Parts: sequence; structure tokens; C-alpha cells
Amino acid sequence: MPLSSSQILFFSTLMLGTTLSISSSSWFGAWMGLELNLLSFIPLISSKNNQYSSEAALKYFLIQALGSSIIIMSASFMMSSGDLATTLLTVALLLKAGAAPFHFWFPSVMEGLQWLQVIILMTIQKIAPLSLLSYLLYSDTLYIVPAAIITSALVGAIGGINQTFLRKIMAYSSINHMAWMMSAILISETDWLLYFSFYCLISSSVAILFNYQDAFHVSHVMNHTPYSSHMKVLTFTSLLSLGGLPPFTGFIPKWIIIQEMVSSHMFVMLAVLLASALLTLFYYLRMAMTALTISSPKTKWSTKSSVSSYMTPSMIYINTFGLLAPSVFTIIL
Repeated sequence: MPLSSSQILFFSTLMLGTTLSISSSSWFGAWMGLELNLLSFIPLISSKNNQYSSEAALKYFLIQALGSSIIIMSASFMMSSGDLATTLLTVALLLKAGAAPFHFWFPSVMEGLQWLQVIILMTIQKIAPLSLLSYLLYSDTLYIVPAAIITSALVGAIGGINQTFLRKIMAYSSINHMAWMMSAILISETDWLLYFSFYCLISSSVAILFNYQDAFHVSHVMNHTPYSSHMKVLTFTSLLSLGGLPPFTGFIPKWIIIQEMVSSHMFVMLAVLLASALLTLFYYLRMAMTALTISSPKTKWSTKSSVSSYMTPSMIYINTFGLLAPSVFTIIL
């Protein structure tokens, strides 16, 4: 469906708010960028075709408004108590990013969105909070961030095990990836930018594939269409790449983070992250094995009866090669 002029306008102001926030030289400018980002994303969420969009928009607005109010409150403590102000700022940014233990709004908001809106919430909306969090950590390392890393890893891994809705699975996967990204922030800015870039690429590709198949439940990915075997292979190759299984592309940033954390002697956090990565791979593999080994009749909820011309078998093989090639070349080099 083509974008309307209003959607293009709000998406432009959303990107402007993100850019203003990460490039600002003052916390007031960063707060203004976050507010512009928030007010631009609300109209993008709202949709007449989705009965849950209003609920998701209201939840998102209230949570982000709470985060913004905490940022404003922390400003009043900056002159008297710098440590308290930094702690409040960190809590507000973790809340805005959807990291555990401030994650409770994230899966429910994701459940009320369409896949293209889910991509924005999982990727673009995390840029500003994580960038501002990295500025805080380089000025004053806080005890709250390691606790958030461990909590996010465990919540993201355990929370997704019993889920059957794909958007909630992606939400808990995103929370788990937040733990890896915050660990990368503790190491260096280059590492977290590298991890975030790979995460955006792979999670967006998974969401686009689900959007193409009109899949919102685990059972939806077992639909029979022409080339369904090719679509299934591509979808679950992308999922396993998102989980960080070698030799897929998603393993590269995790490999780098593992090496850096070992060099920095972060063994406890690394053990928790690796254990949580195994749990996330478990529910990806469970979904993949079910869809690839069990046949099911064509379901009535699928509105797309055939694969359009751009998704030919050759294009699917090219995309699959693109998921594997970077890992292969990295291992060779």
C-alpha cells in the first residue's frame, strides 16, 4: 500500500526528532528531539484498519510521556545531586527503549501494530534512547546498567518461550537483543553501532517476510502457497540468523561482542547472555521445525493466494545467499 503524504510528513519529522536528539549538545535539545519523535510516531501508529491501534497508541504515549517527565525531573536534581540525576536519566532512557525491568509496555504495544510499524518501533525508535544512554555511560558508569543487561537477557529469553503470537515473540527477542546492545555500549561505541546495524537489518527482514505472508500467529507460517517451501526456508533462515546461530550473519556481531567481553573480563554477564541466546534459539528452532516438517492445509485467513513476481525462487535464493555470505567471508578472512 503506497504511503500517504501525511505518513511521509510524520516519518520525516520522526527521523528529524531522532537526528536532533542524538546530535544535540545539551540535554534540553535531546529532550526536544525525543518529544518530536514521540509526537510523530503516534499518527503513524493510528490506523482505521486496525482496531487495536488506538490502544497501542495510548499505551505508547503514556509510557513515553512518563519517561519524558522523569527526564524533566532529573534536570531539577542536576545542580544539587549529580548521581541522582544521572540515575533518573538512565531509568528514563531504559523505559523509553523498552529494556527490562521497564519492558512491560513493549510486548503489548507491539501486539497492536502492523508489521511495518513494528519495524519502526524495533529499530528507529531505539536509536535515540540508546545513543543518549551511551553518552551517560561514558561520563559516569552506573550500577543500574549491568542489572538491566542481566534482567533484559533473562526476560527476553524466558518471556518468549510460551508465546504463540509472532509480534510478541519478536518483542521479547528485541528485549533480549537490548541486553547485547547495552553490553556493547559498555565496551565501545563502535561495537554497539555494529551490533545495532546488524540487528536492524535482520529484524527488519524477518518482519517484512511476516508482513508479506500476513502471518501474525505461529500457525500462520504453515500456509500453503506456491513456493511455500522457499518462503519457509528464507523465513526461518532469517529467524535463526536473528537468533545468532552460526554460520548466519547474526552470529558475526555476537561473536565480536563475546570476544570483547572476554577481553574485558565480563564473565558473569557473558554467561547470562549466552544462556539467554540458547533459549531464544530454542523457540526459533521450535517454530522452524514445526513449520518445515508438518504439512497443513491452506488456511482461510491468508489474503495472498500466490507469490508475486518479485518473489521468484531465484530472488529467494539470492536473499538466502545474502544471509550466509557475510559470515562465510568473515570466517575465510
